[in-house]
Amino acid sequence: MKYLVTGAAGFIGMHVSTALLDRGDEVIGLDNLNPYYSVQLKHDRLARLTGCPGFRFAEFDLVNRDRLTQLCADERFDVVINLAAQAGVRYSMTNPHAYVDSNLVGFVNILEACRHQGVKHLVFASSSSVYGANTTLPFSIHHNVDHPLSLYAATKKANELMAHTYSNLYNLPTTGLRFFTVYGPWGRPDMAMWLFTRAILEGRPIDVFNNGQMRRDFTYVDDIVQGIVRVADNVPTGNAAWSGDRPDPATSRAPYRIYNIGNNQPVELSHMIQTLERALGVAAVKNYLPMQPGDVPSTYADVDDLTRDVGFRPSTPIEVGIGRFVDWYRDYHKV
Repeated sequence: MKYLVTGAAGFIGMHVSTALLDRGDEVIGLDNLNPYYSVQLKHDRLARLTGCPGFRFAEFDLVNRDRLTQLCADERFDVVINLAAQAGVRYSMTNPHAYVDSNLVGFVNILEACRHQGVKHLVFASSSSVYGANTTLPFSIHHNVDHPLSLYAATKKANELMAHTYSNLYNLPTTGLRFFTVYGPWGRPDMAMWLFTRAILEGRPIDVFNNGQMRRDFTYVDDIVQGIVRVADNVPTGNAAWSGDRPDPATSRAPYRIYNIGNNQPVELSHMIQTLERALGVAAVKNYLPMQPGDVPSTYADVDDLTRDVGFRPSTPIEVGIGRFVDWYRDYHKV
């Protein structure tokens, strides 16, 4: 199989590309290497891929419609896994146009390329942030999600709607994956796990929002990757039982699906910090702050549909995952 993995120099994109290459697939990785965070980290991730048989890299932005169209016409991909996006809830409050360009314009360019080149399956990253103001836990893909609390969340919800439209109009199989707080080796420097680890090791205070009482469904990257690969192999078909009288947001008459990928075990932020302190062997100095605009108090994934359809349920305990992240962080930074 030949895959296009967008965001291949990103945290999840590098791991997904590695998994596909390890099983013998061909991967063309696409990334614009933007400076939202360390470009050197992105180059270091790419260095783990560029020597692998079956991997090639293309550097340009999804907004470049002509280059994307030409790449897809030349390569004739079987499957596209779109992990390229402008991430970050707080960044979206000060840089909204970056989200419009990458997450909306870039995504419709992906949809158009897949439609015209006969791609067999488009898998794309959504986010748990789409649940927004929802308070019924665990978050279910069968719940309505029309009240996002950040522009980032709104663009991810828009991606789901755009994908459904193309599945309906052009019979393009699409699957959206709502990721829940992904962490692990080669992670993003703007995420709490990395920020806390660096600050603790440098003896600086860490900012703990909502007095540490927020709960997150921390999901280890290996679990996310296995879920993505299994979903990519499971091409959706129309749900014959779907009814417009009682529409199910997770399925459709069209070949379209939405899944949660989360650990199904929410952890309080204060417990995550305690686990990190034990792994580092250093106590944190905590600066307690109120809830940030755009944040939600809890995330908790219902993954029953993922388990039923692809036979997989994330399961890595946070104690194991944090230990692996800390080992990688110390090695990468020579700390």
